[in-house]
Amino acid sequence: QVQLVESGGGLVQAGGSLRLSCAATGDTFSKYAVGWFRQAPGKEREFVAAITWLGDDTYYRDSVKGRFTISRDNAKNTAYLQMNSLRPEDTAAYYCNAHTDLLVVVSTTRADAGSWGRGTQVTVSS
Repeated sequence: QVQLVESGGGLVQAGGSLRLSCAATGDTFSKYAVGWFRQAPGKEREFVAAITWLGDDTYYRDSVKGRFTISRDNAKNTAYLQMNSLRPEDTAAYYCNAHTDLLVVVSTTRADAGSWGRGTQVTVSS
């Protein structure tokens, strides 16, 4: 399994942007599909976005479509989440998840089967 480390979170005003990174070590990164999830205090973890092994297909939850973009650079063993037009409701801890099975990284119920990072906090002020 890969080990994952997220970075890039912070405090931003509504309408601003952040780019999160998910750096992987320990195995061949291109074997893994990658997903981003988030969890706000008192709320369930939710799926945000996912990308296939070579980056040729992406998936998003409806509320972030057109604002967030997931990408990856397998040469750098890193996946990214570009977040634009941020809203206060995007405030959460963001986690990346990786698994060889795409279905794991797109499902909140199956994601525990994947590798997780420790998360990075995103706070959007109104």
